[in-house]
Amino acid sequence: MSGLIVYLCLAVGLAAALVAGVFQSFSDFVMAGLTRARSAGGMDSMQQLNRTVFRSVFLSLFLVLMPVTFGFAIYAYQSLDGTARQLIIAAGLIYAVTVFAVTLFGNVPMNQRLDKLDADSDEGSAYWRLYGRNWTRWNHIRTLGSVATALCYLLAAVQLAAV
Repeated sequence: MSGLIVYLCLAVGLAAALVAGVFQSFSDFVMAGLTRARSAGGMDSMQQLNRTVFRSVFLSLFLVLMPVTFGFAIYAYQSLDGTARQLIIAAGLIYAVTVFAVTLFGNVPMNQRLDKLDADSDEGSAYWRLYGRNWTRWNHIRTLGSVATALCYLLAAVQLAAV
């Protein structure tokens, strides 16, 4: 059973790292490019990206990780001990707060407001400038949270494999 848990840690850690990579891409160059474009062009492009994400593998992975990390944390609390237990519980908490909650209460409301605005309007242009800066700040938190989640799982795998 412990070998299975090691592989599960590796798989969930890899999934969190993939989520981190998508978030990092947005923080590093996607949003930078969109905010440098004319307001209407950048805003329209982001509106289209936000609509497209609902049909993506990324969203499935992002959403599935929440119950997986939660369930794995409960399992670790009940069945493991030592550093691996602490790391798996920490991973679940980190993901829940810095990735899932930040998305739900930070980025998604901003995306919903952006979607209702006309990219060619003055109101849209004004919000777009604010949106780009604030959305990216929240996204940095999601990136770091996903990386921390992945590291916790990978370190837990190392701890479990050493036993």
